[in-house]
Amino acid sequence: MKLFRRKAKLPADRRPALEADERILSWAESSDGDVVATNLGLWLPGRARLGWHEIHKAVWSGRELTVTPAGVVRERPEYAVVADEPLLTYLLLEPGDVPHQVRARVTRSVAYTEHHPLPDGGGVRVVARRVSGVDGLTWTARYDAGAAPAEETVDELVAAARATAGVVSP
Repeated sequence: MKLFRRKAKLPADRRPALEADERILSWAESSDGDVVATNLGLWLPGRARLGWHEIHKAVWSGRELTVTPAGVVRERPEYAVVADEPLLTYLLLEPGDVPHQVRARVTRSVAYTEHHPLPDGGGVRVVARRVSGVDGLTWTARYDAGAAPAEETVDELVAAARATAGVVSP
């Protein structure tokens, strides 16, 4: 019995098109192809890499990894409004360290998060994320399901959050 089993490297012919400074942290075979965690993000079968900051939520069931990507709906002067994209679920045959890496990297990318109620009901979550290779924080706002957009209010909330985080507006 081996106490310390090291997982084999991902074969070269199955590696995604990594950037020059990108390195593989862990990988797992899924029923759909390889799931590869790198220092820059998560490669999922049939998709371009999702940066850690582009993953709104990731859930590990013990067998399946479910990822909720956050897509940009519109750009505002100091932040982007994002919304959840369809769930991506993968059955990991031998998960290894992939679930741990996904959780740690997504969590580490969040520098600031706060939920605010909106005047007409619902709310908005203001989030600042660390993006690999980008100086400073990247700000987003994510409205609750059914909440009416309130751009002026959210502009003020983001400005206040940036001030709290020590980020001066241009």
